[in-house]
Amino acid sequence: MAIGFMEVQLVKAKGLHNADIFGEMDPYVLIQYNDQEQRSSVAIGQGTNPVWNEKFMFKVEYLGSGDKHKLIFKIMDQDLYTDEFVGQATIHVKDLLAQGIENGGAKLQTLKYRVVRANNSYCGEIDVGVTFTPQVEEEIVKEDIGGRKERK
Repeated sequence: MAIGFMEVQLVKAKGLHNADIFGEMDPYVLIQYNDQEQRSSVAIGQGTNPVWNEKFMFKVEYLGSGDKHKLIFKIMDQDLYTDEFVGQATIHVKDLLAQGIENGGAKLQTLKYRVVRANNSYCGEIDVGVTFTPQVEEEIVKEDIGGRKERK
């Protein structure tokens, strides 16, 4: 199993579906990777074209198989009583992680990803970049004189 860190650069969104009937919506993003979740700042009054320019770090444990290696971006509209779901985008990062393990790191340049509603209809796009850096193994196992293995 390889361990490392994934840095997510949340840049902006464009053409989002306006969840507010009156005025501009106040969007933020919930970013999920496995059981980890982080939240962006609220782009107050930025409506359907918010800009965040924020970075987030996630710990990654890469087993080399499975379908759990994906980033989910849930775009929400902050409201007074109940926040509304605007749409979501998903980035599958399994290949990025595999490339990073092989090459000592890997990067997905900032790209536009399709944002869809719960019914899978298009409702805008989100610009995101992702970098994966494997953790360097610092513990070296060496054999002691007595034949016993010792961790340093």
